[in-house]
Amino acid sequence: MQHNTSFSWERFKKAPIIGILRGLNLDTVQKITKTYLDAGLYTMEITMNTVGAETIISKLRNEFPEMNIGAGTVCTMKDLEAALNAESQFIVTPIIDENVIKRAVALNIPIFPGAFTPSEIYRAWSLGAAAVKVFPATQLGPKYIKDVLAPLNEIKLIPTGGVSKDTIKSFFEAGAFGVGMGSSLLDNDLIKRSDYEGLKSHFLAIKEEVKDIFID
Repeated sequence: MQHNTSFSWERFKKAPIIGILRGLNLDTVQKITKTYLDAGLYTMEITMNTVGAETIISKLRNEFPEMNIGAGTVCTMKDLEAALNAESQFIVTPIIDENVIKRAVALNIPIFPGAFTPSEIYRAWSLGAAAVKVFPATQLGPKYIKDVLAPLNEIKLIPTGGVSKDTIKSFFEAGAFGVGMGSSLLDNDLIKRSDYEGLKSHFLAIKEEVKDIFID
């Protein structure tokens, strides 16, 4: 099966933030995605343990062609095939599954596997990962990213977990290639209140923290 992924690295690099959406319904996700795009953010991940994830990914791909829409929490080959059938443009995993990584690489789909230790990070990269998701980065912090990159300076790292408005700049200054952000970016209170203007302001405030690092 031919997969039309067309992941845009140019857009990713303009705002290297992956917004992680988990457990929200299609209607809410559509509103969030429009707000996200309005704020100049382009890369969003729908986790495969969200009810109806494939449908959500498929709909977003059709409605927001200028976005990078990917699948997260891809743990098995079955998850991967489901994500690819929904035309996910990139794949994110919380763990290293060699078969999943190799399959995505063979199909030329960017994959960001989750890894924690330097050995895991190097393993994921050597299997062909486009970048490695350092997960969970909550307890590790920006210094860990800097320490890992000292000997492994060619590896692109995407810390996920523990990245917030207060810490995002430090992660990029430590050498992060991008960041993954869930609830710290997709503020649950604002979403529950359907305050999309507030959400847009929140997105823009986070972007402002790293405006010197982004291209645009």
